[in-house]
Amino acid sequence: MKSLRYRAAEQVEVVETAKPEIGPGEVLIKVAYAGVCGSDMIIYRGIHSRAKAPLIMGHEFSGVIESGHGTLPPGTPVTVYPLLSCGRCQPCRSGYAHVCDTLGLIGIDRDGGMAEYVKVPEEKIVPLPPGFPLKLGAFIEPVAVGVHAVSRSRYRPGDSAVVYGAGPIGLCVAGCLSYFGASRVIVIEANPHRLDVARQMGFTTIDAAREDVRAGVREHTQGRNADLAFDCAAHPSVQDTILDILRVQGTGIVVGSYKKPAEVDLIKIEFKELTLVGIRVYEWRDFETATAILRSGRVDFERLLSVAAPEEAPRQFARLLAGDTDAIKLLFKLGE
Repeated sequence: MKSLRYRAAEQVEVVETAKPEIGPGEVLIKVAYAGVCGSDMIIYRGIHSRAKAPLIMGHEFSGVIESGHGTLPPGTPVTVYPLLSCGRCQPCRSGYAHVCDTLGLIGIDRDGGMAEYVKVPEEKIVPLPPGFPLKLGAFIEPVAVGVHAVSRSRYRPGDSAVVYGAGPIGLCVAGCLSYFGASRVIVIEANPHRLDVARQMGFTTIDAAREDVRAGVREHTQGRNADLAFDCAAHPSVQDTILDILRVQGTGIVVGSYKKPAEVDLIKIEFKELTLVGIRVYEWRDFETATAILRSGRVDFERLLSVAAPEEAPRQFARLLAGDTDAIKLLFKLGE
């Protein structure tokens, strides 16, 4: 089968590999689409702490069941809940398997979906609704991150929110806020193309490279500042303004993964009685909500998706690393 395989730092190869053989409790999926995530780019750079070459990456993917499921017939459209939890640690036993002490991921700790076929544990299969596009099926996982972030934020309908970063996760968070009825969603970004996409999706935007972020948020919230602020950029510069643009007793949500600790002004948190919340990936119920959001069509997430052939993988990964592309969410089409 055709596979996109991480070989070494900044090296992805398109190779023929053996079709996976499934064992008890495993399902073979014929992959249709597989998305490139930020964590895949960390693997590609050769700096991921767990991913080891040779590895077939990909934890955002969709396809159809080929064989092995106990109740779902071959041809059933599915996506996959890619988290690998131990089931024994205290978080798992307390109902928080998504923050398992030894949390793993399909596509990082075992071969993933950037291949024509992939095998996964049966309990990770998520059937798609009838008629649900397989292309959108590969985007359920990122939207689930947005759902989880909004859920953890203690959002209330009508709240105003700021989202730092107009990458895939930032726009997923912004889209989920819009779907749930936020009064205003302000997206802060420096990249002109991404700012334009955010505007096209109906969000208020602030150009971080040219505008005063504090003044812009005050203007767009009639001097009140925001109820919520989501850090999806994971850039140290966010900490320069995020506590200032929150109202008293507002909430800041850390969504993006920082590579090293950032300095946080605890005095501002104390004096404004702010709340800081961390989020990590998602829960099962977030996949269900994400599917409903995508199925509704109320948020134009499809405009974020760019599709490439698997043969283009070496060039596309190099372009993503260099920032030489307008793709916000790149999907490789492996079947369908």
